[in-house]
Amino acid sequence: MTRMLSLWRIIIPTLWLGMIIALSFIEPILKFQAPGITTPLGLGIGRLTFVAMAIAGWTLLIATTLVSLRGITRGDIINLALMWVVLATQTFIVRPPLTARSDIIIAGGEPGESVLHYVYIATDVALLTLLIIWVTRAVRRAAAVVPATA
Repeated sequence: MTRMLSLWRIIIPTLWLGMIIALSFIEPILKFQAPGITTPLGLGIGRLTFVAMAIAGWTLLIATTLVSLRGITRGDIINLALMWVVLATQTFIVRPPLTARSDIIIAGGEPGESVLHYVYIATDVALLTLLIIWVTRAVRRAAAVVPATA
């Protein structure tokens, strides 16, 4: 594996990791503390953010997969497969009912209690964990390729 591929195997998932931390765990908390932000307005902003995150997430997952086709280990295959499953679950199973709930709230309704937000958070935590494992393994593998200097 070339040094450049090793770097891309680190850079791409690290970018995704930072995006999840910033947009899933920091932005939502701060958004609702801003003056003048109503729940419907905050939900509208959040929906735009999460659509953009989904697009970016799929793009970064595809890129990570493509730069990993050469020299991939069994552990890498399992990790990538789990990332695909978690992102698909988040995008196609969890987000559509959350979008429907936000539609109700934006229209002035009350959709009732739901655990869906916790499920979405769990999928983000799962992605973070898988990305940390991926980056750690990629850094260790890249470090093993670079000869130590005296």
